[in-house]
Amino acid sequence: MKASNLSALIGIGASLLVSHSALATENGAPSTAPGIYGFSAGFMPPVTDIGNFSIRSSYYNANKNLNANGDENLTDFSQSVKGLSLTYIKMTEKTFQNASYGYGIVVPFLELKIDGMVPNTPINVNGKDTALGDIQVIPYILQWHPSPNLATNTQLQIQIPTGHYDKNDTITTGLNHYTFSPAFNFTYMTESGFEVSSSFQLDINTENKDTNYTSGTEYRHEFAVGKNFDAWTLGLGGFYYKQLTDDKGPNVIDGNRAEAFAVGPELSFFRPGLPFVSFHAYKELDAKNRTQGYTAALLVSQSF
Repeated sequence: MKASNLSALIGIGASLLVSHSALATENGAPSTAPGIYGFSAGFMPPVTDIGNFSIRSSYYNANKNLNANGDENLTDFSQSVKGLSLTYIKMTEKTFQNASYGYGIVVPFLELKIDGMVPNTPINVNGKDTALGDIQVIPYILQWHPSPNLATNTQLQIQIPTGHYDKNDTITTGLNHYTFSPAFNFTYMTESGFEVSSSFQLDINTENKDTNYTSGTEYRHEFAVGKNFDAWTLGLGGFYYKQLTDDKGPNVIDGNRAEAFAVGPELSFFRPGLPFVSFHAYKELDAKNRTQGYTAALLVSQSF
């Protein structure tokens, strides 16, 4: 399948979902969820009268909460995140620097649970929250097609503190700060159907005014490599997540920099006239200053 044909009907790059995993950054919550940009990351939706709608459901489960040395901070630990995000993307006929211009919004709904024991103490750490998460607005998306088999885009995502938040709660669906996330994505497809997609993103966080805490700048590289078989693309996907700068705030000792790598199978389906569908299941490895577990996600996207 040629990239130029695929780009005519689908767009998944901005289907985002907030994800909480414990430790580094404040309360251990990455500002934006890793594992969003898999196959076709370089493509945005086509220009249509109404626009593109996506729905993404995900499940994250972790049984380890690790410090900078890879040792467990909590025993008998478990954490789960169930998420459902609704995304709207509108690409327009306007152009800038030879790129198509678009914009969008992402609305996440989350159910969070956490439980664990402080080692060698009777202290139990537990909590749950079910509510709207932090909404992301995307004021600009710029889409280029440098060649028939190559698609690239850049965008700015702004996460605003709309989710439920209480500084006394163990876990909340909101982070109570803004996050500015510039991103660059690309997809390359060969004539034989081999695909390489990748995404590079920074998360720049503002201060949580309720706690005087500022989470460090976060970097994420996501990838998917696979082979097209008719309407299906099958391969491997994953991400590398690393916190680049120290957290700043009360009781920060070593900067709380987080790091993790994840990989797993990825599958997508595309046929002209039908919704684009993708699924992945990632296993996290070698985590530091955060939780370590696995995630599974299903995305359905359609333009109208």
